[in-house]
Amino acid sequence: MAKRRKTSAAEDVMDLVAMLPWWAGIVLSVASYLLLHGVASQTVASAAVPAKIGAMVTHTLWKTVATVGQYVLPILCLAGAGTSAWRRKERMSLVNAAVQSEASDALDGMSWREFEMLVGEGFRLQGYQVVETGGGGADGGVDLVLRRSRDAGGEKFLVQCKQWRAFKVGVDVVRELYGVMAARGAAGGFVVTSGQFTDAAVSFASGRNVTLIDGRKLHGLLREAKAAVTRSTTRPAVPASAAPAQTSKCPVCAKPMVRRTAKRGANAGGEFWGCTGYPTCRGTRPIP
Repeated sequence: MAKRRKTSAAEDVMDLVAMLPWWAGIVLSVASYLLLHGVASQTVASAAVPAKIGAMVTHTLWKTVATVGQYVLPILCLAGAGTSAWRRKERMSLVNAAVQSEASDALDGMSWREFEMLVGEGFRLQGYQVVETGGGGADGGVDLVLRRSRDAGGEKFLVQCKQWRAFKVGVDVVRELYGVMAARGAAGGFVVTSGQFTDAAVSFASGRNVTLIDGRKLHGLLREAKAAVTRSTTRPAVPASAAPAQTSKCPVCAKPMVRRTAKRGANAGGEFWGCTGYPTCRGTRPIP
């Protein structure tokens, strides 16, 4: 596991803003300036009686902090927005490079950090909200936390990424994630690797709410997700009433998908496309 370097408060603020969409960082920059500028512009009334001296000192301190912060905080937010935009561009470059390659072993040339970013962007293209925890390193714990974009307060899914070129991912890794899922109340989990899984790992995941995605499946998932986004931006939307009984292939295993109805959780009663390979494969797609 890679050891995280110590960061300053300014770097922490930038990192937090960088986790948001770039436009959110700009909004925060403007809002923080207006708020702090309002405090910095206030006049500090002199205290004529000793009882009000404490309030005057407190007001003076807040005014001083706001005077400096009205410039520093917006700059940090703008820097975070720029970082967010750059990361987004880098993620899409990784996806494009992966889908343009005909071989799944194209993933092997990536660093563990690039692999994490690639996997995260793959889930974003499937309609998930993705939070990169950033605490795993090359061989850490949970790397991504997923939620459906339209269900921010609902079920969450945990993802563990393994950029292992020479070794198969064993059952211990899958057991570890399964335990973390139970401890954190996650509805499901994914273990994603650029390589393969051992038979013991596949056997343990079978029948449990853990989906294993090897290099070949990941390559197919990225290609399908990228193609789906391209189709949605170049073709008019199809009315729900005109949707066929069966949709495109599963983004995880490439099997056909069928319309299903959620029976529990925040989306109970809602419809979605589910993989015909369930429960071995838990690939899903939202219905527009």
